[in-house]
Amino acid sequence: MSSNAKRELAARKERMLSQHLAGRGVVDQAVLKAMREVPREAFLPPGMEYLAYDDGPLPIQEGQTISQPYIVAYMVEALELQGGERVLEIGTGSGYAAAVLSLCAAQVFTVERIPSLSHLAAERLRELGYGNVTVHLGDGTLGWQEHAPYDAIVVTAGAPEVPEELERQLAPGGRLVIPVGPTPHLQDLVRVRRDRSGSLHRETLCAVRFVPLIGAQGWEY
Repeated sequence: MSSNAKRELAARKERMLSQHLAGRGVVDQAVLKAMREVPREAFLPPGMEYLAYDDGPLPIQEGQTISQPYIVAYMVEALELQGGERVLEIGTGSGYAAAVLSLCAAQVFTVERIPSLSHLAAERLRELGYGNVTVHLGDGTLGWQEHAPYDAIVVTAGAPEVPEELERQLAPGGRLVIPVGPTPHLQDLVRVRRDRSGSLHRETLCAVRFVPLIGAQGWEY
């Protein structure tokens, strides 16, 4: 990439941060810092780098998408991270959101069901130096019991209901953020909290549109 192209990309990133993130209500400074530091262009297919900081989702391999920057920031902010948490991400995709999470939490465990995406994301995250992220190939609707419980869980695909297994893997005081809706492509973003006594409390945050969450406790293949 030429020096002019790099400067233009940096300028586009700053516009994203000021207009699409801070300008739309993202206030968590750790999230904004992470969104500035993670190079979104490194998580896109070749030739799409110039589009990295547009405020919209973009296609990646295997018919999947990388979420728009605002939604990534909004969902990470909704987890209310303080920096010391163990986070489970369902739907690794390109690995971009996992990289953002890695700068806001202590450990990130991320599950991807598509082998090629899992491999690419693990390789990319390793090459970029995100050493506190562990990628697992598996059914994300079942979480990753080996490392449970988690202080925060984020799901980057839409489910018909909140998977019970993910709720079970949420630690007391933890937050689960997930798109839920009656069709595979239209959802509400929901936050589930587990209080210190173990009870679950659910709130609706906003309307979203994600690819379907496929698996034993999601949509059928």
